[in-house]
Amino acid sequence: MSIRVNMPRLKHDLEELGRIGRDERGGISRPSFSAADLEARAWLRKKIEEAGLGYRQDGAGNQFGRLEGPGRTVVAGSHIDTVINGGMFDGAVGVLAALEAARRIIEEKAPLTRAFEVASFTDEEGNLVGDFLGSRAYMGRLDESEIRDGRTTFGRPLAEILKRAGFTPDGVLGAHKDRPELEAYVELHIEQGPVLEDEGLPIGIVERIAGKHDRQCAYVGEAGHAGTTPLELRHDAFLGLADFALRATRLVAASHYGGVLTVGRASLLPGQFSVIPGRADFTLDFRSASPESLVAIERDVLALAEDIAATRGLTFLSRIVDRTTPVAVAPRITAAIEEECRALGYPSMRLTSGAGHDAQIVAGGCDAGMIFIPSPDGASHVPAESVDWGDLEKGANLLLATILRLSSEK
Repeated sequence: MSIRVNMPRLKHDLEELGRIGRDERGGISRPSFSAADLEARAWLRKKIEEAGLGYRQDGAGNQFGRLEGPGRTVVAGSHIDTVINGGMFDGAVGVLAALEAARRIIEEKAPLTRAFEVASFTDEEGNLVGDFLGSRAYMGRLDESEIRDGRTTFGRPLAEILKRAGFTPDGVLGAHKDRPELEAYVELHIEQGPVLEDEGLPIGIVERIAGKHDRQCAYVGEAGHAGTTPLELRHDAFLGLADFALRATRLVAASHYGGVLTVGRASLLPGQFSVIPGRADFTLDFRSASPESLVAIERDVLALAEDIAATRGLTFLSRIVDRTTPVAVAPRITAAIEEECRALGYPSMRLTSGAGHDAQIVAGGCDAGMIFIPSPDGASHVPAESVDWGDLEKGANLLLATILRLSSEK
């Protein structure tokens, strides 16, 4: 059945949602359970109900719009929370394109042999306690102690944030009990990288999603006077970090092709103008699409960190904050997306996602797939994040065609 999205309506929805959480730096700050996020949730609920879908929200705050049908459920969606000072398309494209697909299915009275749900997952961006809180809750893959006792990235207890938003740790931990039996999950997303734009293609069909390890680390040395402590007697924590950042990046580039490593945040103590840093706290993020490579990167990078500490008279501290495993996209979903893409006449390519997505988590319970559209200039998680509306229309049409296919199979 040939149905197309109403692109002006989808564009209007994205622009309207994009006004919620606008900050003074021109981006969008809509972390989960913030005032801006609660406003966006109310807006989305209204849109879901106006579309004629059955609305529900589970104990983790995940929002759904349902078209009833027999058998197992096909789900499409993403998230509407953002990083601080982020863009208006990451996540929102997937949720609102899925909502538009549901509208068009209703308007055209397209017959479905399965139920279909639009999903918006809580805190994909990890502003609370690790990435993918909502989709992990949906799949029953949470660390109970983290939910009950964890602190958010803003320093406040998660339980306190939940209470203020009307949720509880018990509700989050029990959210998976409301999940229907799943048939498949499909997510439309901006690429967040330059490959599609460089190749001049409007569609990327994801075949692998990289896994990642996030760590909170520190080098601990000895503070001292910047003018009176000779260089050869110093235990400078910052020099340990600087040495590590350079050498670890070279190590991954030379020995673990396709892997990446990032020191995303660093702070020095005591942080005074004329004092040698006695402690350097930093975040460490490394990723790979290969499970074996991810293990090897962890082994080699942490060994290097310890070696640098020993050489410089420092102590190296590290704890895991979050980790995900690489995921191979279900071949039947990839094939279905490719066939629908050819039928629509859209050029495409297969690629690997270096960023994590809710699809990666949901893939633990059903076949899941992803569709990418280009990110102009590769911009993502920044105010300059954008889309070409023509590319988005193609991606949304492909999502709709894939949903119809998966929801109409016998």
